[in-house]
Amino acid sequence: MTVYVFDGTMDGLLTAVFDAFLLKEQPEQLLAEGDALPLFCDHTYHVTSDEEKARRVWAGLEKKLTREALRLISVSWLSELSELNTPLFQYICKVFRQGDISRNFADADVLAVTNIARRVLHEQLRMKQFIRFQKAKDGTYLGVVSPDHNVLPIITDHFQDRFNDQPWLIYDAKRHYGYYYDGKTVIRVTFEDEAAVPFDLSNGKLNADVLSDNDQLFQDLWRTYFKAICIKERMNPRKQLQDMPRRYWKYMTEKNGR
Repeated sequence: MTVYVFDGTMDGLLTAVFDAFLLKEQPEQLLAEGDALPLFCDHTYHVTSDEEKARRVWAGLEKKLTREALRLISVSWLSELSELNTPLFQYICKVFRQGDISRNFADADVLAVTNIARRVLHEQLRMKQFIRFQKAKDGTYLGVVSPDHNVLPIITDHFQDRFNDQPWLIYDAKRHYGYYYDGKTVIRVTFEDEAAVPFDLSNGKLNADVLSDNDQLFQDLWRTYFKAICIKERMNPRKQLQDMPRRYWKYMTEKNGR
C-alpha cells in the first residue's frame, strides 16, 4: 500500500495530485501529518506543498468541471473533516483520468465528497437562521458563532447583502477569526488577545459597558415574544431539537438570558 502524507492544506492536497501523476503512482490513501499510518503500508511519500503545482491542478479542474462541481469541491473542503482527504484526492485524480464525473454518484468518492459538501451547505443555512446580533454603543452589530464546519467564508455575502447599511462583526469562537463589515468592505479579522475582547466567547454576549443602551431592552422583548408564541399544548421538544440543535443555543438570545 502506498500512502501520501500532506500538510492538511488545500494547496497540499492539490500538490499531492500533481505529484501522483508526475511519479505515475496511485496511492491508496492521502493522510494529513499526524494521522496514524495504516498497518500494511509499503511506501510513504511526504508531499511538499507547492503553490504553483496547486495552481496548475486547479486550473486543470476549471477546464474539466462545471462551476457547480468546482464549488462543491471548495465547499467540501470547508468541512475540515479528515475523512474527506482520501475521497477528495481520489475524486480529483479520477477527473483528470476520466473527465467530469461529478454526477456519477455510483462512484464512492464522488458520493462521499458530495455528501460532505451538502453537510457544509446545511450548516451554512443554519448559520443564516440562528445567528443573533447584539448592538454595541458604537453602532456595530456583533454575532458570535461556533459552527461544526468552517462556514463563515460562505455566509458573509448573505449578511453583506441583507445588512449593507450597518457595520457588523461575525466571529467564529471555535476557529478564532471573524469577518468585519464597515458598511463598504468585508475584511477578515483576528484578535491577538482574545481575553481582552469586549464580549464573552462562551456565550457571545457583549460586555455591559459596551452594549447599546436599548439593546438589552430589545433582547428582553425578544425573549418575551418567543415565550408568548410557544403554545404549551403543542410543545414538541424532539422536533425543536431537530429544527434547532442544542449546540446553537448558547449564542441564541431566546435560549440564553443575560
